[in-house]
Amino acid sequence: MNSTNILNIKNLSKTYHSISGETNAVNNINFTVDKEDFIGIIGPSGCGKSTILNIISKLDTDYKGKIVLKDNVKVAYMLQEDALFSWLTILDNVLLGLKIKKELNNDNKKYVICLLKKYGLYDFKDKYPTSLSGGMKQRVALIRTLAIKPDILLLDEPFSALDYQTRLKVSDDVFKIIKEEKKTVLMVTHDISEAISMCNKIIVLSKRPSTIKSIYNIELENSSTPIKNRESPNFQYYFKQIWKDIDNNVN
Repeated sequence: MNSTNILNIKNLSKTYHSISGETNAVNNINFTVDKEDFIGIIGPSGCGKSTILNIISKLDTDYKGKIVLKDNVKVAYMLQEDALFSWLTILDNVLLGLKIKKELNNDNKKYVICLLKKYGLYDFKDKYPTSLSGGMKQRVALIRTLAIKPDILLLDEPFSALDYQTRLKVSDDVFKIIKEEKKTVLMVTHDISEAISMCNKIIVLSKRPSTIKSIYNIELENSSTPIKNRESPNFQYYFKQIWKDIDNNVN
C-alpha cells in the first residue's frame, strides 16, 4: 500500500448460499482507493454493487479475498434513505451514532454542533425530521455519518428517494460538504450522470457474477460542482462510453 492508498480490495469474491443452490454475486474484484478519492460504482441491477459496500463496512464477513485498510482508517456507511428517527430532534439524531458507539463526549458534541452551524442546520437542531425538506434530511443524515469522524464514507444510492430537481441540489450540497471535510467516498449509484458529475473515478461492473469491466478516470474541464460539471464539454463523452459498457452488460 503506497502513501496515498488507504484501502485495497484484493481478489474479492462473494457467493450467496440458499436452499435452491449457490449464487455467485461478485468475482475477483480488485481496486485501490486513495485518500480523498470520490469513486462511483455502477453496473446493471443486481450485479453486486451494494454487496461490495456491505463487505467493506464489515456488515458481511462471509467472503473470499482481502479488504486492506491503512492503519487507523475508519469507515462509515450512509444508507439509501436518511433513516432519521421521527421521535428524536435533529440534534439527537446526529448524535445517535456517537451514543451507540459510546463515544459521546463534550468534544465530539462540540464538533457536531460546529457541523450543524457550518452547513446551515443549527437553527433546526431542536426540531423534528418532519419539519425538514428532503434535502435537509439528507444533510442531517450526512452530518450524523460525519459525527464519528470517518475517513471513508460508503454511500449507497444516497439520493434515490429524492425527486430529480432536489436530487441535483442535494448532490451539490453533499459534494461540497464531503470536499470541505476532505473525506474519501465510495458511492453506489444507478445514475451515470450523477457518477460522472461527482466522481474522479468510476468502476463499471459487469452483470452477475460481477467483475470489473472498466475503470474510468474522470477528467472534466473546469471541474467544480456536480451541477456545473454536467456542462463540461467532455461530460457526454464519458456518458456515452459508460452507457455502452453497461448496455453491453445487460444484453
